[in-house]
Amino acid sequence: MTDLLTRLTAMLDDLDSDVDETIDLADEIAASGDAGLLPRLQAELDRALAERNAYARELLGGVLAAIGGPEILPALIRASAVDLGDDQDGLATEIVDLVQADPKTSRDLLQPLTHDDDLAVANRADWALRFLP
Repeated sequence: MTDLLTRLTAMLDDLDSDVDETIDLADEIAASGDAGLLPRLQAELDRALAERNAYARELLGGVLAAIGGPEILPALIRASAVDLGDDQDGLATEIVDLVQADPKTSRDLLQPLTHDDDLAVANRADWALRFLP
């Protein structure tokens, strides 16, 4: 599975990569459920943010959500708090789905973030909490 992740990150870095092929590969990695990939996925998400790559943030956020479940919410909230000038529709959907799938865990993880020193993080956590059932 690590080879697939290496291939995915190369595709995310290559502006000429086929979008459908990239999405299919991300979906395959997400479907694997391989929790061993979480640290590397997080590192790649951090790199995407540093490089201001909104496309990579969306795809990697989806893979992280699929594999990490609600426990990955703090990382997704922090990633979402970075303004890359995109609409974040995909990432927002992943966050909302996780919040609604496990309200208790989500509340426990998001509530402390509403007091984060980074106001953008605090605001995104507050926004996510609005989707609790």
